[in-house]
Amino acid sequence: MVLKLALPKGSLQDATLELFRKAGWDFRVDARSYHPSCDDPEIQATLLRAQEIPRYVEMGVLDAGITGYDNVKECGSDVHEVCELVYSKATHRPFRWVLAVPKGSPIRSVKDLEGKRIATELVNFTKRYLAERGVNAHVEFSWGATEVKVPDLVDAIVDGTETGSTLQAHGLEIIETLLESTTRLIANHEAWKDPWKRQKLESLALLLQAALNAEGFVGLKMNVPNEKLEEVLSVLPSLKKPTLSPLAGNEWVAVEIIVEEKTVRELVPKLKRAGASGIVEYPLNKVIY
Repeated sequence: MVLKLALPKGSLQDATLELFRKAGWDFRVDARSYHPSCDDPEIQATLLRAQEIPRYVEMGVLDAGITGYDNVKECGSDVHEVCELVYSKATHRPFRWVLAVPKGSPIRSVKDLEGKRIATELVNFTKRYLAERGVNAHVEFSWGATEVKVPDLVDAIVDGTETGSTLQAHGLEIIETLLESTTRLIANHEAWKDPWKRQKLESLALLLQAALNAEGFVGLKMNVPNEKLEEVLSVLPSLKKPTLSPLAGNEWVAVEIIVEEKTVRELVPKLKRAGASGIVEYPLNKVIY
């Protein structure tokens, strides 16, 4: 059996392939093909625009896929969410769809959009969002560069952002967040009912999340004489419990712990001064809780 898996083509492609590599799956992409090869013969991959993936998964053309929650909401697709994967092309913040207007605009809330023109790539969701709040406005699809269309072509935009810096650079201010989106592993309901496919998807989810858990953390191991152990332990982060292993002769102890990478530059000198030696820092690929 094979699992037909859709991977996002475009801005999320490199980050997704790197996440899979850390999780243990290596995909090789041919620039002329939309079907990457995988070192796992049980996976048949297809590259698609993330916006299209929920529809093809729902239809059963594909068993599963990686896409944004915003794309699922835009398509209105009925799919099973296997897990959330918090990563993106730029940051680990959720991707936000926001209502933005020129600075100084009289539009201060969604209610002020009555009778106004709005440009967005998230047309269906925006229409539903406004309808649920009793607001009648003209919502049109934007093919890109949405932020340059206000105020000359439209009154407001609903645009996607991670940091808000592009909107600010164009003299816009965010009035309201309509939707927060992160990447999801989704599956067709029939595929999820299939025991083999479900087990394969659960294994994928476990290891992808383990790879994400490892990001920003490193392992530290060191040797500590018994008389210095209490002092060294007092330096280590209080929420982390180190692994202690006695060394030959029972005069030294091997100490191992996982810490945030950003703390290492301050932590290692303290450990050295407290009596630790043979300190080794090593990268982590996966952390499974």
